[in-house]
Amino acid sequence: MALLTVGHRGVMGAEPENTLRSFRRAEAEGLDVIELDLRLSADGALVVMHDALVDRTTNGTGRVSDLTLAHLRALDAGRGERVPVFDEVVDAVRTPLQAEIKDPAAARVLAELIERRGLHRRVRVISFHPAALRETRNLLPALPIALVTGRSTPDAPETAARLGAGMVSCELRHLTAETVRRCHAAGVEVISWTVNTPHELARARALGLDGVVTDLPRIREAVSAAV
Repeated sequence: MALLTVGHRGVMGAEPENTLRSFRRAEAEGLDVIELDLRLSADGALVVMHDALVDRTTNGTGRVSDLTLAHLRALDAGRGERVPVFDEVVDAVRTPLQAEIKDPAAARVLAELIERRGLHRRVRVISFHPAALRETRNLLPALPIALVTGRSTPDAPETAARLGAGMVSCELRHLTAETVRRCHAAGVEVISWTVNTPHELARARALGLDGVVTDLPRIREAVSAAV
């Protein structure tokens, strides 16, 4: 069975992360799904940004939540790219999306946008934050959700079951065959981040994963070559 390939913040190993350029490249490279991160600006816009601060990925400084959308849009997010809002991503690519809620306050805003734009079949909401997933499930009961885990990966099967999540996205270094087995026994798919090397891809296959999250388009080529 072919592994699902998920582009991490687009293809952040090849393009500026979480930018339209990165998402378009991920789609052009044939990745199955595009993953991105969502936060709220000071004036409530649903912006695509991983960190709480803009310092690492733009030429600006400060907290996303303290900056207006106009301020954020004036920043260079790499190679002249601007910080996008989620609506723009939906319009820029047709590939299915994994929308990761980094700020739990964004859950309701995202749910309203999904409802307004009819994105129920195209977007899976994912998060480290159980509260964000619970709110999403309450607002959009039929929408697919996924739990993201790092050190809490050993508890992923039980936590996913409580939340009604049909998928977990686990950090590879914390993932074991036993955790994968328990997830599958509970009917939960398992994907893992971040898989960038042949060794990591081989480990993902050995664990029997359903998919991989990658920074690099060449993993898509490796997965396709093995089918």
